Amino acid sequence: MNEKFGIEIIEKAKEFFKNEIVLRHIEVSCVKASRLSEYKINPFLSKYLANFLTGNNDSLSIARALVLPRIMGSSINTMFGMKIQQMMTTIFDGLGSTTQGIDIEFMDQIDNRKKYCQLKAGPNTINHDDVTTVINHFKGIKNIARTNSLNISLDDLIVGVIYGNKDELSSHYKKIGNSYPVFVGQDFWHRLTGDQDFYYKLIDAIAEVAIEVDGRKIIEETVQMLAKEIDKNYK
Repeated sequence: MNEKFGIEIIEKAKEFFKNEIVLRHIEVSCVKASRLSEYKINPFLSKYLANFLTGNNDSLSIARALVLPRIMGSSINTMFGMKIQQMMTTIFDGLGSTTQGIDIEFMDQIDNRKKYCQLKAGPNTINHDDVTTVINHFKGIKNIARTNSLNISLDDLIVGVIYGNKDELSSHYKKIGNSYPVFVGQDFWHRLTGDQDFYYKLIDAIAEVAIEVDGRKIIEETVQMLAKEIDKNYK
C-alpha cells in the first residue's frame, strides 16, 4: 500500500468513526446516560462511589459516578463491536464477501494468498458458542472448495481480530487457533495493508476524532442533566 493510499484509508476511517460511532455515542449513549430511568441505582453504593470519585456525595458527584462508567465503558465498546464489519467494507472498497459466514475477503500482503476472514472486535469478544459457529463456517467453505476444486487451504480461512495482541487472546480464540489462523492487532492490519505500522497509525487517527468533537463538554452536559433529575427524584 503506497503512502497516498494509506492516507486516504486513514481519512476514510476517521470520517466513518465520526459519523457512525461518535455521533451515535453522543446521540444515543449520552442522551440515555442523562436519564435517571436508565439506571438501577444501588443506594448502598451510589453515595460511596460519589465520595470515592470526587470527595463528596452531592447530586453532581452521584451523577458523575453514574455517567462516566456508562458512556466511557460498555456502551462505546458494544457500539464499536457492532460496527466493525461496516467500517472495514466502507474504508476498504471491495472487501465485502458474498461467502456465507465470511465477513471480508482480501489478499494477504505477507504471503500473497487470498484470505477468507471472520472479523472480531477484540481479544475477549467471543464466547464458547462462537467457537463452534466459526469452525462450522470454515468447515463448510472447505467442503465447497473441495467440491469445486478451489485452491483454498486451511491457512486461508482466518479470524481477524481488530485490536489487541496474541498474548491477550482468550481461550476461545486459542481453540480456533488450533485449526485455523487467528491474526490479531498489528499482525492483522499488517497482512491487510502491507504497512507494519498501520495499526498504530489508525489508533492515533481515531483518537484525534475525540478532540474534534470536544467530549468534555458533552460529558459535563450529560452529568448536569442527570444531576437535575437526581435532585428531583432521588434522596
